[in-house]
Amino acid sequence: MSIQEVSAEELAKLFHHYERALFEDFHGLPKEDASLSWEQVPQNERSLMVAAARLTLLELGATAEKEPADRRYFAKPGEANWGC
Repeated sequence: MSIQEVSAEELAKLFHHYERALFEDFHGLPKEDASLSWEQVPQNERSLMVAAARLTLLELGATAEKEPADRRYFAKPGEANWGC
């Protein structure tokens, strides 16, 4: 799946899911609202996450487009495999 095929809401939902799932591992405490499903998250918070996801996708898409096509067959500096 390419970046162009991912919707901002889909990305926000997945981020919400994984953020809840990993919160306790990183902080040692359960998240207070860990039981909230995406549908239970307040609308203003969902809108914020979808807007952030939209900007993220736009930036990732723009970055991918900047890669010159003539360089796609050449290794980036430090990535070439030398030797036989």
